[in-house]
Amino acid sequence: MIRGIPFDSPLYEIDEERGIEYVNCRAITTFFTIKSDVRDLIPEGLKPLNSGGIWIAHYGFSTLGTYNEYITAIQVEDEVGDIGYYIPYIYVTNDAALAAGREVVGAPKKLAKIELDQYLDLIQGILERPHGKRLATLTMKPSYRAKELIDQILPKPTYLYSVRHLPPLKGKGGATQLIKWYAEIDFHVDSRGERIIFVGPANVTYDSPSLNDPVHKVEIDKIIFAAYFEFDMRLGFVDIVKSL
Repeated sequence: MIRGIPFDSPLYEIDEERGIEYVNCRAITTFFTIKSDVRDLIPEGLKPLNSGGIWIAHYGFSTLGTYNEYITAIQVEDEVGDIGYYIPYIYVTNDAALAAGREVVGAPKKLAKIELDQYLDLIQGILERPHGKRLATLTMKPSYRAKELIDQILPKPTYLYSVRHLPPLKGKGGATQLIKWYAEIDFHVDSRGERIIFVGPANVTYDSPSLNDPVHKVEIDKIIFAAYFEFDMRLGFVDIVKSL
């Protein structure tokens, strides 16, 4: 069992064998080619592949509680040839998710305002930090059922990478590690047995660039794919890949 602090009433507890579990979730995501040079965002041991994505989700239940999440991801290849996503920016609305993400796998989570709403035939996700300063907006129109491309973009498992950093005190005890973890996504199915994954046109805007939260550094060239889906999920841990 992985436990946070304080030891007598930990902020989070994680079954290391089962990982973090999620039920009754929904998300929109977009996958795109990247226009900007993002090599300075990528740690040693990973090779950027000039594509990435944005994920905005609502987790109806998880073993860390209910929360919303925004992720910027850059597709990478690791030193053993596995393809996955490095996470330079990630935001949540829940303190347990924040602490567990940073302490266990090094996901650089911050608290923010994140919304995922449906308006008529459109679904929109937003990221604000602080409230009122809109950093990003993803809007899509779910128009038709997804086909095989979703399984290429979000394979099972989908490998994830982040950098866990323990700052030194007086020059002692510091550690910086590249962590490899994964997401296993189980898409919900409807009464006909079809997966609840809809794709359609989308647009992303970086509404108000911020030096404090520079998600706009991952500049979008061409949107390849955008989807809305409903799902359950499990996050698990692969390895400490290397010390940096």
